[in-house]
Amino acid sequence: MFKIDKSTNRISRLQNMRFSELGFSERNHLQEWLAYQPDAFGEELLIIQKEFDGFDDTRERLDLLALDKDGNLVIIENKLDDTGRDVVWQALKYASYCSGLGKKQIVDIFQSYLNRYCGGGDANALVCEFLEVPDMGEVVLNSGNAQRLIFVAANYRKEVTSTALWLLSHGIQLQCFKVTPFSMQLDVTEGQREELFLNVEQIIPTPEAKELMIGISAKEADEKVTEQELKNRHKIRLVFWEQALEAFKTSQCDLFVNINPTKDHWLSAGSGVRSCPYTLIFGAKEARVQLEFTRPSAEENKFIFDFMQASEQDIETTFGEKLTWLRLDEKKASRVQYSQEFQGYDRDSWPKIIDWMITHMIKLEKATKQYLPQANSQIKNNN
Repeated sequence: MFKIDKSTNRISRLQNMRFSELGFSERNHLQEWLAYQPDAFGEELLIIQKEFDGFDDTRERLDLLALDKDGNLVIIENKLDDTGRDVVWQALKYASYCSGLGKKQIVDIFQSYLNRYCGGGDANALVCEFLEVPDMGEVVLNSGNAQRLIFVAANYRKEVTSTALWLLSHGIQLQCFKVTPFSMQLDVTEGQREELFLNVEQIIPTPEAKELMIGISAKEADEKVTEQELKNRHKIRLVFWEQALEAFKTSQCDLFVNINPTKDHWLSAGSGVRSCPYTLIFGAKEARVQLEFTRPSAEENKFIFDFMQASEQDIETTFGEKLTWLRLDEKKASRVQYSQEFQGYDRDSWPKIIDWMITHMIKLEKATKQYLPQANSQIKNNN
């Protein structure tokens, strides 16, 4: 690694160091750096425990335990200057121990971590926020044998890399990261000063090989679609929205004519006023129709909400039901909604849910649409 000096148009080599030479330890330094900067691995990870030892009948402990954006557990094993010979076997044991952890256990583990290291917090809410789902009922954690392994070390022995590549070829999800500290001496008026740098590089699989493997896996998955895969919440949503949009096309509601199905739990369509979409919500336990105010300016969102709520009685009379008005003062956006309980993941109930959505979206648009341009005009006049 080199430092670039733009003033002289030259580069100078940084000195490759060993962690032990710099006085760094595995637990107090490398582990702490990664715990507080997990995106060093090139993805979003949620650290849920350090030095985890919650295994029955063993006193072993793994370095870091995390969740990825798919809800899979990630076992992270750190070694300082050398992996040693047994790091793969050690991590495989931990993965087998973790494979039996259920959702409640994982949340409890994370809550313990928050209480001990982060001054508290709501583990349920933070997991939902990280996975971008509305509530814990939508969360699937540690499904099947999808546990992942991440190895971190300055140097890898041949027996470790050979075993890692063999495991990869057999479908085990693992990555090896090489971490290298560098030193640079700076000349300053008070004397020499040292600056330290850390390079984190994925060596197995290489990024190019990883993309190829992902592509192959996706192709194989498409060729082997089963009913079990359809139970996955993302696939359920996609199929539901496909059916719902087909029904909307033949209905009196034309809001969603040019909208494509997605894997999200929501589907939005423009109202004709910027950032004020009509939205359908499809959840495991309920369905909703709502009008959202999602402009970048919280002040404008609250103004439109207040403008419409001033006509709450007329709007609800036209709609025919009592609406839920959510100003959400602690958030930027606001919304007006109407909901109904359903067993959303019961496919036999989908026709009833879709009919309900069409009926109530028509009513919601009719009851609210005239007020949106009026509120928008007032905002423009005020500006």
